[in-house]
Amino acid sequence: MLPVRAIIRGWTDLLRPSVLKLVLIGLGLTVLLFVALQAAIFWAIRIWLPGGVALPWIGTLDLGQTLSWTSLALFPVMGIFLMAPVAAGFSGLFAERVAEAVEEMHYPTRRGISPDFLDGVLESLAVIAAVLGVTILSLILTPFLGPLAPVLFFGANGWLLGREFFQMAARRHLPEGSAHDLRRSRSVAVTLTGVMVAVALAIPFVNIAVPLLAAASFTHLFHMVSGSARRG
Repeated sequence: MLPVRAIIRGWTDLLRPSVLKLVLIGLGLTVLLFVALQAAIFWAIRIWLPGGVALPWIGTLDLGQTLSWTSLALFPVMGIFLMAPVAAGFSGLFAERVAEAVEEMHYPTRRGISPDFLDGVLESLAVIAAVLGVTILSLILTPFLGPLAPVLFFGANGWLLGREFFQMAARRHLPEGSAHDLRRSRSVAVTLTGVMVAVALAIPFVNIAVPLLAAASFTHLFHMVSGSARRG
């Protein structure tokens, strides 16, 4: 089954040093951003809330100092809700480099042409916005859909991820229209691969590497369905 083969090959490539280092860079940038944001909140509270308040039996309480240290509790909360999408955004910036590495390793005679950096950034933002949009919609509709909510979440995210990442892989080799036609002709395989990626998106810590997994897997899928995959 093509989707399963593409995902397995994608996971295998994700563990190769040339690709794994991109995952670690994305994670490192994410942690750095969160530390900088927490530090900014900490010092902003100290600067903008000077002085103290008098409390019965406790005495004078330094408001700025107390709240600034209390704000450190935000760090794990931000990590729970924002770590995955932020890390995915950083990792998404390296998706094209992953596609290049996969083609260099597996399809050296059929390597594509990467878009410029700005196009890569815009593609990354489009994927993140689409996934967040479907996630929010799924949460809103969950009380009404009940047990069907996961079907909506994984189905819609699978379709979106499949469309965006297959198109990204195909545009390295084909014009926009031809890439679109190939995706439509293989819509079942593309969507099923996207659903598998969406499942990985729901797994904590694993979801950090999902954009790079998707880039590798859909690069393999493109070469499989376009007839350029190596046989045997």
